Amino acid sequence: MRLEGKVAIITGGASGMGAEECRIFAREGAKVVIADVSEDLGRQVEAEIAESGGDAVFMKLDVTSEADWQATVEATVARYGKLDILVNNAGISGTHHPDSMSAEAWDTFMDINAKGVFLGMRAAIPQMQAVGGGSIVNISSISGIVGQSAIHMGYNASKGAVRIVTKSAAVQYAQDGIRVNSVHPGVMPPMRSSSAARNPEMQSPMVDAVPMRRRGRTEEVGFAVLFLASDEASYITGAELVVDGGATAT
Repeated sequence: MRLEGKVAIITGGASGMGAEECRIFAREGAKVVIADVSEDLGRQVEAEIAESGGDAVFMKLDVTSEADWQATVEATVARYGKLDILVNNAGISGTHHPDSMSAEAWDTFMDINAKGVFLGMRAAIPQMQAVGGGSIVNISSISGIVGQSAIHMGYNASKGAVRIVTKSAAVQYAQDGIRVNSVHPGVMPPMRSSSAARNPEMQSPMVDAVPMRRRGRTEEVGFAVLFLASDEASYITGAELVVDGGATAT
């Protein structure tokens, strides 16, 4: 198994891509902390993994809370003895707010999508240094690479921040054996925080712009994250892996 003996925290692990990443990691031998604000959904993923023979535990985490991050990392190390992998997956959709010029929405995007990633790395890196290395995978988006219409600029800015802070951390902690990479999904199943999930008219043009003419599947992102988290990617850091059906190639 590709993550045998590894301990991983996956934020936003209660649903969508995060839940799929938790399932994949557990199948590949990792001990998984399902970190999310949604306890009911998180407990469901925990039970599902346990029924399949995996080792996972739900921990409630608000990624904007420094205290929550500290408590989650400390609880992970207390339970499993170490921390090898952090997947900063939690985030909110670029269409969650109807006012594209809302300053309040800008602050929310930056707080959850960008600052949450920074706080996670800040909490996890000392534990990785203590065991001689680790892997951090930050989930950005193609929205962090290209401009888009019908999406709040704050979302693009927050995902662009994730892209560049990944590279900065990769350079700064490479000699500690800590690899830091980003994954950039394209058009995926709508998030719970996305108004697109409630507006089918928004979805068709998005899919039509993808050369493969379909939206991605959560497991397709999950396997990309798995690769970067695993020792197979031992000479890869500061990279951005785009999983978008060719959308950014046009």
